Amino acid sequence: MLRIVFALLVALASGAQAQELRVGLASEPTAMDPHYHNLSPNNSLLSHIFESLVGQDERQRLTPDLAESWKVIDATTWEFKLRRNVRFHDGTPFTADDVIFSFERAPNVEGSPSSFGIYARGKTFVKVDDHTLHVKTKEPYPLMPNDVSQVFIVSRKHGQGAKTPDYNSGKAAIGTGPYRFVEYTPGNRIVVQRNDEYWGEKPVWQRVAFRGIKSDPSRVAALLAGDVDLIDEVPAVDMARLKKDPKLSIAQTVSNRIIYLHLDHFRDDSPFVQGKDGKPIKNPLRDVRVRRAISMAIDRDAIVSRVMEGQAIKAGQLLPEGFFGVSPKLKPVAYDANGAKKLLAEAGVPNGFRMTIHAPNDRYPNDAKIAEAVGQMLTRIGIETQVVTMTQGVFFRDASTGSPDKGPKFSFILVGWGSGTGEASSPLKSLLATFDREKGMGASNRGRYSNPQMDKFLNEALATVDDTKRADLLARATEVAIEDVGIIPLHYQVNTWAMRRGFTYQPRTDEYTLATGVGKAK
Repeated sequence: MLRIVFALLVALASGAQAQELRVGLASEPTAMDPHYHNLSPNNSLLSHIFESLVGQDERQRLTPDLAESWKVIDATTWEFKLRRNVRFHDGTPFTADDVIFSFERAPNVEGSPSSFGIYARGKTFVKVDDHTLHVKTKEPYPLMPNDVSQVFIVSRKHGQGAKTPDYNSGKAAIGTGPYRFVEYTPGNRIVVQRNDEYWGEKPVWQRVAFRGIKSDPSRVAALLAGDVDLIDEVPAVDMARLKKDPKLSIAQTVSNRIIYLHLDHFRDDSPFVQGKDGKPIKNPLRDVRVRRAISMAIDRDAIVSRVMEGQAIKAGQLLPEGFFGVSPKLKPVAYDANGAKKLLAEAGVPNGFRMTIHAPNDRYPNDAKIAEAVGQMLTRIGIETQVVTMTQGVFFRDASTGSPDKGPKFSFILVGWGSGTGEASSPLKSLLATFDREKGMGASNRGRYSNPQMDKFLNEALATVDDTKRADLLARATEVAIEDVGIIPLHYQVNTWAMRRGFTYQPRTDEYTLATGVGKAK
């Protein structure tokens, strides 16, 4: 009898364990407020709790989400038909009022390090009825479905007056998604519970515990010890060993994320640029010859092969081949240290200068090592480069602070960008468009780059409905910005997940680690 009871208890425990998924994340979200920080770790995790009008599949193709359908009504009006019988986690019906509230709130969150204003501003939402919305713009705007896929819909009832701490505590974290908020303990874990009243396909996992494990060795060790079932951002140095382990399996795909360098284009007196003697000098980064010299001094092949262990693809523009708006003319800049020195001499700084590169040390695969490699390469051509790295929370706070008059805090940074819309308009609008807080343009333009010709091509593209013409305009805008070295592309990441045998994962170009993409092997 005791044996039967014991066997039953073991079976029940095993069944409960089979319903819980444990995930090790390289980068945890900075908040539970879905409008606080336009950052992939935030958007990835919060998509379990909140949803947008339009969704994206693993290749970033648009799919119906809270909107069942959408269409153009006239040249400047889109119509969205909302799903009926959708309820928030507290049972409140989802209506057009929640959508309007969300798009009013998204650009105006206090202290946001990277705003969602770029997707919300310039649009007028008109309620036709509880489940029909018209979205109007001044000019034809073909990217409306892409834009609305980037803004999560929050509850108007719980969101009025709510600030980021109210979402972090769970008080306002009431969404319509497949999972409900349970716990958010920064630096420890985030827990969600299956929403059994979810309108869509029910998730496999009843409960999901996400653990932030930013240390690569610790994350791998947790997987090997069975403490977690799946990890993201598998360290390149461990890839060969993990692939041979019969207890594990690997999932990979090319990322839409570019790792790049942003430079101070804005100020004559840049805070972290000095002469070789340590005295102030006129900012040489404003000279395109210096920017080209920096790009030529970087050995991208060495970074890909040695730092990234082959788990990256060198970059010559904003997105890899195959994405919308990519230019066929742009190729990665070839390494040429002697050519770089000649350009520095032409620019009037033959002996170089001093500079500091700032970078996160826990956001992107090998981010600190990449910054160190770049610093060494620039030092070899005479640009003595000090490397300063910090946690992502501090980095993004300081890299984003400043004003249109004074500019951001840093002079030269290593950072990454994942194209949320799967086309070149995303990085062009956010990273390279002339900074305009009211229009939401240049929201992450931390170098305050500005090129009227690039802006012209981009604005024309954003008002062109014809896909072929729009793709050409985006490619031309990209060519202008890259040839002017608005940013310096380094490489595209290869997204990699590792999991215990018996689990599967659908790899995604947007890097998102979704419990809904984790299955049980047959």
